Amino acid sequence: MLNRDLPPGMANRIDHECTCESCVTDASGRVAKNHARINSVLSDLNEREARRVAGLIADSLGRGGVVELSRVTGMSRTTIARGQRELDETDEVPLGRARKPGGGRPTLEKKGRT
Repeated sequence: MLNRDLPPGMANRIDHECTCESCVTDASGRVAKNHARINSVLSDLNEREARRVAGLIADSLGRGGVVELSRVTGMSRTTIARGQRELDETDEVPLGRARKPGGGRPTLEKKGRT
């Protein structure tokens, strides 16, 4: 499904189809259904929440969890590892924000344009 095909308010939702061996060989199996559920949940979250949940799931999978979850979700391994680090950090992002203050593009005044 493409972003342009989604109703308003769901423009960020992109469902990823898992490419692991279990899902390719048995698309209606238990493993494939679990992977589809993981992708469905992650697609409903904002970028920070999705990173942190992916990091939590990768932690629960143990050794090789980041690589496995990357294959399942299509998320970058570095993004999942960042989510794991964020779970251990004590610095909290203020409520209502996806990033810490100062993140993102600079305002026009800082660029020198008016």
